[in-house]
Amino acid sequence: MTSDKYYIPYFIPAAILTLAFVIRLPVMMRFWRNDPNVRNVGGLLLLGSAVFYFGRPETIAAINRGSGISNFAAPVVYTVLTLFCAACLVMIIHWRGGDPRRVRRTTWTIGVIYSAVVAGLWVTFAFADVPVERLRDLDTYYANTPWMREHILLYLLAHTTACAITSVVTWTWLRQVSGWLRAGLVLLVIGFILNLAYDTVKLIAVVSRWAGDDLDWLSTYVAPPLASICALFVAVGFILPHAGEAVQGFCVDYRQYRSLGPFVKELAVLDTGTIRLSRRAPMSRRLVQRRTRISDGLLRLQPYMDPEVRLAALDEATGRGEAPARAAATADAVAVIAAIHRLRLGDEFAPEPEAGDAATLLTGAPGGMRSPDLVAVSRALRRSPAVLAHRARYGPADHPESVTS
Repeated sequence: MTSDKYYIPYFIPAAILTLAFVIRLPVMMRFWRNDPNVRNVGGLLLLGSAVFYFGRPETIAAINRGSGISNFAAPVVYTVLTLFCAACLVMIIHWRGGDPRRVRRTTWTIGVIYSAVVAGLWVTFAFADVPVERLRDLDTYYANTPWMREHILLYLLAHTTACAITSVVTWTWLRQVSGWLRAGLVLLVIGFILNLAYDTVKLIAVVSRWAGDDLDWLSTYVAPPLASICALFVAVGFILPHAGEAVQGFCVDYRQYRSLGPFVKELAVLDTGTIRLSRRAPMSRRLVQRRTRISDGLLRLQPYMDPEVRLAALDEATGRGEAPARAAATADAVAVIAAIHRLRLGDEFAPEPEAGDAATLLTGAPGGMRSPDLVAVSRALRRSPAVLAHRARYGPADHPESVTS
């Protein structure tokens, strides 16, 4: 048994893989029945974490004690590892897609082959004579033992094959995807390549035993840290696309939510009866409510909208050299503050017959605002010198100090 100072914290990669499983659990529960990819990824993460939970020296010793058979944990751990390999290959087959019959046939073939490997692990262990319990260096200690030699070689070859195929196929996809998915695939490729490094180190140590040399330290002290690093890359590779998109979506929603604050503040004079949301409400829901509040406010302002005010403001902004989008936002903002001024005076707008409906601000008729960019209008309300000048023309307004909903 090796010194405890070389103990590798198996629990850390196990916990990270479990965290990846938990993060994806809501998606798996929602699409478990209809999407085989969801089932495959869930099974792969669960098996990957189980490899490290079962591979801890403490767990190995507990399994051996519970079974009453020395080294009984070896086929248990290697079985879980082999099932993890099969899950990797099945995941790749389903990700690649294609003819459903070919996918089913290939999946069935993988299942048969790796089931045979699992059976081989238990048969070889049953015939092997391994009386001395080894918690950390079993592979090299029994490298020359009949049947146990084949047992060790069987799991290493199965693991090497699965990691090689998975890394090559995943690498070929990198040019076909982008964004967070590409970043996740890059990490997966690195993780599976490091798994190949783990297998290489293990095989070198075992083969050196066959040649009469002693490179046991490679298997005992180098391979376990490699396995832990592999697990980190694989776990983050699966987490990143989902978590990255979620964080990015939150940041986009939050920026829009904050940017719309001046618009909501401007319309606070209108009582739209908006229900206040909890601080813990999702940002996407709070953004929808803020947009709805602005839309309701604009509808309330329709009777006070004067298209000529907006046309004049648009001509002024264009004359100052503002870009078309910015000029439109400036004109829209001016039209809004002019309408609020009319509302305070109780002066509803009565358009001439040729001027069209007062609702043109929302419908996009001549002089109106079609699908206004609410964020751009909100920024103009806060920053545009032209808007500030028009606001000063109408006199000071009573605005709330903050917007919380």
